[in-house]
Amino acid sequence: MSSSQRVHASERTAEVAAPAGVVYGLLADAVRWPLLLPSSVHVERMDFDGTHERLRLWDVADDRVRSFHMRRILNPHTRTVAFELEDTFRPGVPTTGRWTVEARDDTETLLTLSQERTLEGLPGNAGARGRREWEEETEAQLAQVKNIAERWERLDELLLSFEDSVHVAGPAELVYDFLYRIEDWAQLVPHVDAARVIEDVPGVQVAAMDTFAEPGGLSVTTRTVRLCFPAAARIVYKELASPELVAAHSGEWSLEPDEDGVRVVCARQVMLREEAVEPVLGGGTELAEARRYVREWLGRASAETLRLATWHALNSSGVRRLR
Repeated sequence: MSSSQRVHASERTAEVAAPAGVVYGLLADAVRWPLLLPSSVHVERMDFDGTHERLRLWDVADDRVRSFHMRRILNPHTRTVAFELEDTFRPGVPTTGRWTVEARDDTETLLTLSQERTLEGLPGNAGARGRREWEEETEAQLAQVKNIAERWERLDELLLSFEDSVHVAGPAELVYDFLYRIEDWAQLVPHVDAARVIEDVPGVQVAAMDTFAEPGGLSVTTRTVRLCFPAAARIVYKELASPELVAAHSGEWSLEPDEDGVRVVCARQVMLREEAVEPVLGGGTELAEARRYVREWLGRASAETLRLATWHALNSSGVRRLR
């Protein structure tokens, strides 16, 4: 092994005030990570036979969107998840490791993350810096899992998923074009004041938007990572900064062709920020009421955007049928 390629090992643990089954379930259900873990943007399950799994993941670190391939072996009996993670920008130098979940008692768990990684670069200060950054990422991963797992008793009340859709008898390409060109929404979508987009990598957008957010009609700034898949007619997204009432928000725009056009769907997953419910919506507001409020508020925004995307497609193509 050369001096510029050294394998570094790391093992970190965290005490988690949650049942071991809850902690293991969180680790095993990778598809839900974008909603539950702040750094996760999107997870695609490529293959799964109940034990062996292949994933494609995107995350964000310091405003940089990264992409990975991961292979995992899930063992619910021993509550371990072994993995091999390969950064698409560093092929051939995977990170290998294992999550281990140990029950201390019915409500206390010891969580261990063991890893080995090849850190490329010059020896000395450069190597030390790479190791330090990796250790910080490891600590952040453990902290994110611990934070969400310890809220397990309230998660069902804090999470909501819903979708809105519209059908258009027109070409899917024009609808997709409208959804992709988010930088134009300030001129086209009434609830958007301003939109700024950075797309350093084709199909990977980091968008900042000033929008009218309820309650009060105040303008707030949201920041969103958007992954655009034109061949599949999909755009998935994860908000990095959301209105106060929303702790996490991810979703997908998708186009589903049928016999006489295309159905345009906006699917959203939201986690409420419980401590913001009463300050934002008023004293005594229950979570059930906050859930209804957020569903209606975001639903109106979805419906408005869907209608305008459809109008764009119909007018551009000369078709005039909308339902």
